[in-house]
Amino acid sequence: MIASRNIGVVAAAATVLAAAPLSAIFQSWTWLIESVIAVAVVAGVAALTRLARAPLWGQVLGMLAGLVLALTWLFPSGEELVAVVPTPGTFAHFANLLADSAQDMRSYGVEVPDTDPLLFIAVLGVGAVAVLVDVLAVGLRRPALAGLPMLAIYSVPVAVYVDSVPATPFVVGAAGYLWLLVTDNVDRVRRFGRRFTGDGRDIDVWEASPLASAGRRLAVVGVVLAVALPLAVPGMTGGLLDTLSRGPGNGNGNGSGGSSGRIDLFASLAGQLNQSQVSDLVKVTTSEPNPFYLRYAVADELRPTGFQARNPSGRPTNRDLPNPADRAGPGVQQTTYRATVEVTKSLSMSLMPVYAEPVRTEDLNGNWLYDPKQQVVFSNRENSRGRKYSFDYVRSTYTPAALRAAKPLPADHPVSRQLTATPGPVPEVEDLVKGLIQNKRTDYDRVLAIYQHFSADNGFSYRLSTASGSSGQDIVNFLTNKVGYCQQYAAAMAWLVRSAGIPARVAFGFTNGSNRDGDTFTLTNLNLHAWTEVYFDGIGWVPFDATPAYGVPGSTRSAWAPDTDAPEPSAPGAGVSDTPAGTDSSAGPAGPDNADRDLDDGLSLVGTTPAEQPPVWPWWTAGLLALLALLAIPALRRLALRRRRGAKAANAAVASATVDDGAEPGTRVVVVGADADAARADAHAAWAELLDTMVDFRIPVDLTETPRATADRLVRETLSDDTAAIGSAQLLGRAEERARYARDPLTGERLLPALRAVRGALAARADRRTRLFAAVLPPSVLLRWRTAMADTSGRMVALTGRARYRLLRWNPRRLMADRAAR
Repeated sequence: MIASRNIGVVAAAATVLAAAPLSAIFQSWTWLIESVIAVAVVAGVAALTRLARAPLWGQVLGMLAGLVLALTWLFPSGEELVAVVPTPGTFAHFANLLADSAQDMRSYGVEVPDTDPLLFIAVLGVGAVAVLVDVLAVGLRRPALAGLPMLAIYSVPVAVYVDSVPATPFVVGAAGYLWLLVTDNVDRVRRFGRRFTGDGRDIDVWEASPLASAGRRLAVVGVVLAVALPLAVPGMTGGLLDTLSRGPGNGNGNGSGGSSGRIDLFASLAGQLNQSQVSDLVKVTTSEPNPFYLRYAVADELRPTGFQARNPSGRPTNRDLPNPADRAGPGVQQTTYRATVEVTKSLSMSLMPVYAEPVRTEDLNGNWLYDPKQQVVFSNRENSRGRKYSFDYVRSTYTPAALRAAKPLPADHPVSRQLTATPGPVPEVEDLVKGLIQNKRTDYDRVLAIYQHFSADNGFSYRLSTASGSSGQDIVNFLTNKVGYCQQYAAAMAWLVRSAGIPARVAFGFTNGSNRDGDTFTLTNLNLHAWTEVYFDGIGWVPFDATPAYGVPGSTRSAWAPDTDAPEPSAPGAGVSDTPAGTDSSAGPAGPDNADRDLDDGLSLVGTTPAEQPPVWPWWTAGLLALLALLAIPALRRLALRRRRGAKAANAAVASATVDDGAEPGTRVVVVGADADAARADAHAAWAELLDTMVDFRIPVDLTETPRATADRLVRETLSDDTAAIGSAQLLGRAEERARYARDPLTGERLLPALRAVRGALAARADRRTRLFAAVLPPSVLLRWRTAMADTSGRMVALTGRARYRLLRWNPRRLMADRAAR
């Protein structure tokens, strides 16, 4: 039983260590605390079921029940009984958390925040692995197979992590697995018998044999190779040899990069709508007086579920980038500006914010790539958190005449084939587009008609409380209700433009916001935004922002896409802000731009908390108080026991009064004598308190000694220089000796002061750590509890054995055998 308990504890610890790779995908360590609680409950239930000699299936059921109780306590629905007993409402709440976890997986990129759905699925997974590891390592004694469920945990960050998964968590998990194997091996050797060397010398069970040492060395070498090999093999997580072969600033030889993973930008936007805390994300300094939006991603693949981001590919940014000057023509003005961007630690993503059409970058290494088609800077190995970099970019402005002069893109053009595709005809959209572009001769006029349709005159308005999404049904709902925020406006316009046969996509980035200091803009989560970009032949991608300007702080309009809701026409010229006065000052957590502030494509907004989520500090405070109360139980138990014994020792042992009627008539003589039974009880209580005090201060206690021998040893080894304590110890020993062996016990002695004198002398001679444990976690109480648990366990085992013996009388096999024998 002891060996099983040891292996069970090691199996639980190895499971927690194997979960270390999950630290790569969570922002904080809440998942670890909750996982440790769940694993501890599973391990505790497993140990109890094994003490009760339950069969393996009973152990599995017990561990699953313990896991359910842990999840109920960690993720309550409010309908539980006594806080931990689940009800049907609890399981319905768990089902909702599982469903919401799928949405959160699409909404967040690594590192993910501590949302209840994601924490629930993480704790559930780690707890389930703990059950499997315990069954394999302890129940079936196959610890090597326990590596399979442990490996399942590591596969999670490998599957979702954009960058290379750190090697350190894998080493931690491998160390836990090796610990489990070594523990099982030592236990097997111990049960097998004694070991000897070749010359006959006895080997301790923990001493490494040559074969075991070789096995451990091979295991360590295997782990080192498993970690180092991916770093050295080209093509595996940007290996060391790959970096050395191409050198700084070189690509992979073909000008293409890898994939940063498919990103659902719209789901990310919807997942952050209720954030309330404002966080600074980007600081940008630019030489452009009135810049357009700082962008970082596009969604250009339209599926039945809506717009999605394609996997970008490109060449390193520290090489020469494409120059858009080739597209300059009549009516197209191009000016080169310089910008410096500083990303705060609150923004972590695999994409880097830049203005459109960068031509040269600084302070970005070869791991950052530029996709000229999507005009995004991305990396498969690094993230943007805390980076500062500079770049030159070209700002292109267009006159309406230049856009009208653009010829329709040929149907066989790659851009036209790819970026005019729609999932299928949507009758409502098709009919609307036909009506809007009727009698429009140029692509620009068609796009402008669609753009102007999203105006207040046509009933459109800005509102946060709408359903998210960009699928066909979502677009129809938006076009019918005419209420939404940037997500619906950008996706709806792009869909309508594509239905008109013109390439369009949705871009994501930051507006200019309202916090400007000279040529420096501080952009927060309030300024995250989405807009539409339309492709014109010979010109390129031209931005159109159909979202009402009054709903977007720092909104920018242009000559080719003016503010359709402005009371007066905007002045000609590109980059002129038409945001109504007072919009910026009123924007805030409850302001109109609440919908456009927390886009995430792998965005990790550190320090933001949903507005409707209740504060967690009361739960942590209650948990801390409960923990302190639990830790105080041994000390309170010891204090109560000491007071009860002290009260007995303080009372004089007085016998019941007797009346002598042999005196003179009319008089009664009361004779008071010592009560021998009470005196013995007082002496026993004082002696028991002395023994517990010795245990508390780590003085050896030998129950085979007589009281006098124990008192003499205490005086000789510990109290030899304290006269008062010597007399007190001898008095307590003499009182116990008389109570045990003499006809008349010792009476009339002050046992309580003697106890105090001995305790004070022992405390004065003990170190600080011993005194602290004697007060907070008294070893005498813990020893008594361990002894009681062992006795209870023994009684339970005996009771279970007798019950099994009685049940065997009704075993079908035995009954059939007895009948056959007759």
